Amino acid sequence: MTATVADRRAVRRTLPAVPAWWADVAVSVAVLSLLVVTALWTANRGVQELLAGPATGLTSLGRLAGLVSADLMLVQVVLMARVPLIERRFGQDRIAHWHRLAGFTSFHLLLVHVVLTTLGYAGTARQGVLAETWDLVVTYPGMLLATAALALLVLVVVSSVRAARRRLRYESWHLLHLYAYLGVALALPHQLWTGTDFVGSAAARAYWWTVYLLTLASVLVYRLGLPAWRSLRHRIEVAAVVTEAPGVTSVWLRGRDLHRLPARSGQFLLWRFLDGPGWSRAHPYSLSAPPNGNLMRITVKDLGDGSVRVVALRPGTKVLVEGPYGRLTGQHWRGGGVTMLACGVGITPLLALLWELPYAPGEAVLLYRARTPEDLAFRAELDQLAAERGLVVHHLVGPRARRPSWLPAYVEGMSDAEALRRLSPGIAAHDVFLCGPDGWVDAARAAARAAGVPDAHVHHERFAW
Repeated sequence: MTATVADRRAVRRTLPAVPAWWADVAVSVAVLSLLVVTALWTANRGVQELLAGPATGLTSLGRLAGLVSADLMLVQVVLMARVPLIERRFGQDRIAHWHRLAGFTSFHLLLVHVVLTTLGYAGTARQGVLAETWDLVVTYPGMLLATAALALLVLVVVSSVRAARRRLRYESWHLLHLYAYLGVALALPHQLWTGTDFVGSAAARAYWWTVYLLTLASVLVYRLGLPAWRSLRHRIEVAAVVTEAPGVTSVWLRGRDLHRLPARSGQFLLWRFLDGPGWSRAHPYSLSAPPNGNLMRITVKDLGDGSVRVVALRPGTKVLVEGPYGRLTGQHWRGGGVTMLACGVGITPLLALLWELPYAPGEAVLLYRARTPEDLAFRAELDQLAAERGLVVHHLVGPRARRPSWLPAYVEGMSDAEALRRLSPGIAAHDVFLCGPDGWVDAARAAARAAGVPDAHVHHERFAW
């Protein structure tokens, strides 16, 4: 499929701005929830029991650890519920980092809760730890479900450790990660039926019911409801499949009222292609051309994680979408000069931005890193942008350098920052957009900083899962 310049160059969409103070409000609410939990524990004789003796003290500390763990568990669920205000303000890479931090902290506190509570109950009952553990599991209401919840959360945490994630396909990791929702649900009856800080306090019951219901609503509305509504409304389907380079494939998509889909160049969506078994697995792919109301385009590199199916897609295949997400958009562009650094398939979101941004001839510079000439995708489009929009393109082709660098190995005797200044004169005053593998982005970001670009003017988003 071919497209004209007018097809590719869409009207710049301006997403509703999220006020700067929203970040402070969001963080304050999360911190306030932890303070409320601690205050409820204190009001329910938490401190008095802590000082009453070794056994009751262990039980009281275990209660507090469990309460904070449950609160953080709900915080991490809300973080990944794709709430638009949160997502647009912070971006998926920062949210994912906080989600990971909250998740591991919550899990460790959960283990502390289990250990301290068991030791405290064993001390009070004057029996062995193993016997007390058995009694807790088989005789206390909700404890069998809580034990199953713990097993599921252990599975999720183990699969989230970086060493394990490197061995798992994205689809497998994502499926295992969904068990966290089931773990949260199975842990709830234990708190409702036997939780001292729930059963014995009307204020605590009001708080916990409120946060559980708000968390459930955020998941139902933003993870399920909104994607289902957008998929039904826009009725997206595959229009054409085009090979751009070895192992790199573009998919053109058409649909109804795509101009109403709040997507911008640089953003990504989660795609489910209804082409047979495995359709339910979502794949995050960035837009490689600005949506123009009639067509959208994504570009996919075959990484062996299910993306190979894209090559076999047929025109007319129905598509479910979730999103758009991401903050790597033209909203950060201040006008004037812009430098974009892409590595490999990282060209995808930056190409869409190059079509969208209304820069003047000579104001935009693209530094495109690839291992071989055959790996350079969209050469015809980049030539067209150079001829018609005045884009300055530098292809940097060759094996990677032995040192951490965004440059190829053949560039010797020149620092990363010096190369940036030579290839993009005036870069210190530019907005800089980066997209590529994490290590390469880190090197490019460090080079931009050394070349005099303020951190606030360097824009990137990590897509690694």
